[in-house]
Amino acid sequence: MRLTYQGPSPEAIGFLLLPRFSMVALFSAIDPLRIANRLSGETLFRWHLISRDGLPVHASNGIPLAVEHALEDTPWLPSLAVCASFEPMAAVDDSLITWLTQRREQRTCLGALDTGAFCLASAGLIDDTVTLHWESLPDFRRQHPHIEAVESLYEVTPSGFFGAGASASIDLALDTIRRRHGDALTRRVKEQLVHDHRRLPASRQRDVRYQERLPQRLATLIGIMDAHLESPLSIPQLASAIGLSERQLERECQQHLSRTPGQLYLERRLSLAHQLVTSTRHSVMDIALASGFASASSFTRAFRQHHGASPSALRRQPTPPMSDSAR
Repeated sequence: MRLTYQGPSPEAIGFLLLPRFSMVALFSAIDPLRIANRLSGETLFRWHLISRDGLPVHASNGIPLAVEHALEDTPWLPSLAVCASFEPMAAVDDSLITWLTQRREQRTCLGALDTGAFCLASAGLIDDTVTLHWESLPDFRRQHPHIEAVESLYEVTPSGFFGAGASASIDLALDTIRRRHGDALTRRVKEQLVHDHRRLPASRQRDVRYQERLPQRLATLIGIMDAHLESPLSIPQLASAIGLSERQLERECQQHLSRTPGQLYLERRLSLAHQLVTSTRHSVMDIALASGFASASSFTRAFRQHHGASPSALRRQPTPPMSDSAR
C-alpha cells in the first residue's frame, strides 16, 4: 500500500505471513480492497499471500491459512506487507532478511502489519516513522532507539507503510483506496463495512478516556513514566517534571488513583514486564533491565508479588491460542 502508484491495473499487494500472524489485521487490510473491486465493477486491487515455504501458516488464533507463493516463486510486487503478531522474530533469519533486502533493491515498497515492523527493523529496512501494536511499542523502542516509533493507527510514507493491527488495517486500506480512487468510492466501501467514521493516521490506538478524566498533570505524569520504564526517574524528578512538590504529587495520586506515585510507577513497569514475558523470548535478565530493575532477583520478587507467579512459571503455563480481538 505504497504512497503512490502509477503501474498497471490491478495494483498487486503482497502479504508475507509469519507464524502466529494476526489474522484479523490481514483480513481487515484485504476486505476493503475486495469491496472496492466489487463496487467499482473492475479489479482495482489484487493480493497475494506468501509464506517462506509455500505451506499454510498458522495465525495467532491457531487457524492455518493457505498461501499462493513461497519466497522463491513470488512475483515482483509493488507493495509487500510483513504480517506478524506474537513472537515476530521467531521465524526471521538471514535468508529471510536477504530476500526482503532484495525486494527493496527491486523497488518494492516494504511495510508491515501489527508487529511485522520488528522484522523490517532487524533487516535495516526502515527509513521513516513506524507504528505497530501499542503493546509492543516499548520493546520496539528499546531494541531500535534510532527509529521513530509512534502510537498511531497507521503510517504511510514514501519509503514504507505500517498498520498497528486489527481494525487499524481497515483505516490503512481505506486510505489507499481514497488516494487511488477518490472519496466517493471510499465512502461506499465504508458503508459496506459499516465503518461510518474516518480515523486519521495519527489517531491513538487506545481509548485514552481514562487519562482524559485525570487532571492534566497526572495524565502528563503517566506519559513521563511510560517514556522512562527502562531507566525509572526518581519521585522528586517526576514531581519536578509536572510542577508539583513531592507532597502534592503524593496527595494527587492518592486522591485520583488511590495509590502512591511509586506504586503507580511500579505497576506500569511490571505491566510491560508481563507483556515481554508472555509474548517474547527475551531472557528474564533482559526483561528485568527493560523494566527498570537492576537484578533478576529483585525483578522476579516484584513480578511474583504483583502477578502471582514468577516469570519462568508464567512462561511454563499452557496458554490457549488467543484471538486478536481478545488481545
